[in-house]
Amino acid sequence: MIRLLAFAFAVLPCAPAFAQDVLVIGEVHDNPRHHEVQAELIAEFKPAALVFEMVTAEQAARVTPDLRANKSDLGDALDWSGSGWPDFSMYYPIFAAAPQARVYGAQIPQGVARAAFDSGIVEGFNGDAERFGLTKPLPEAQQEEREAMQMAAHCDALPQYLLPTMVDIQRLRDAELARVAVRAMNETGGPVAVITGNGHARRDWGMPVYLQRAAPDLSVHVVGQAEEGGVLHGVFDEVISAQPVNRPDPCAAFQ
Repeated sequence: MIRLLAFAFAVLPCAPAFAQDVLVIGEVHDNPRHHEVQAELIAEFKPAALVFEMVTAEQAARVTPDLRANKSDLGDALDWSGSGWPDFSMYYPIFAAAPQARVYGAQIPQGVARAAFDSGIVEGFNGDAERFGLTKPLPEAQQEEREAMQMAAHCDALPQYLLPTMVDIQRLRDAELARVAVRAMNETGGPVAVITGNGHARRDWGMPVYLQRAAPDLSVHVVGQAEEGGVLHGVFDEVISAQPVNRPDPCAAFQ
């Protein structure tokens, strides 16, 4: 395991090895090594609850102890093959690393996300939007940076008018991850581990911002995962590096 203290991110000084309450572990979704690291950290952390960005609350409710023991059965119960996420073989070791942990789903169903496009994220949030900071506009500079990142992530193919809403939906997902983490802490007593993409994990504007606003007494440790030679944006308590994955150019179809 290589600890990386460079690239385009910031690392907070004097971070503890683990937080007492919440451990957030980022990833590049299709990098197998990132999931291996997540499983290793989870086995060491021994959480009482696992919160997944990739799983809805309805899917999480299907998870039973018997299913946890069988990769194929658990994948089928979660309908993972139809989810659009990378192969379940990458994620199963994370479930297996904490077999006694209660599984929570923080993925926003597509129908809810679509409705939020029309109604707005305050109305679309399944919680106290003010408590989690969704009623407060982003600073102008951050809003502009996030819109630019959304445009780049979508190969400069999005209409300009959609960008503010795309940023809002990301904020909604961040707040939902935080809401579910708070619920998991309240129901299990913690500690809680959160599995999510690096963009949601970043301390400066991701899920931890909403979590600390809603539950400021919780201690939180955030791990980002980089790919060597790549760029990891954001602030993390710790960053771990892995070999990059060979992947096709996602924008080739637009050229």
